[in-house]
Amino acid sequence: MTSNELQDLIAAALPCEHIQVDGDGRHWQAVIVSPEFEGKSRIQRHQRVYKALGAKMHTDEVHALSMHTVTPAEWAAMNED
Repeated sequence: MTSNELQDLIAAALPCEHIQVDGDGRHWQAVIVSPEFEGKSRIQRHQRVYKALGAKMHTDEVHALSMHTVTPAEWAAMNED
């Protein structure tokens, strides 16, 4: 699994305004910005991403995924100058 493949899997299942995935092939870090996260807790947001990855999480193709999941408004506030 490459970072591009993992990014594509998430983007195919979840509307993303921004997505960045980095890692070593087993351990990943992702920043995911999606309007679908509005009104959801951090746990619900992570569950949504895990759902997008489906069996990849259970078959150890993605061993570990650290996520920063934010809404577009949260992302904009974080990136204000």
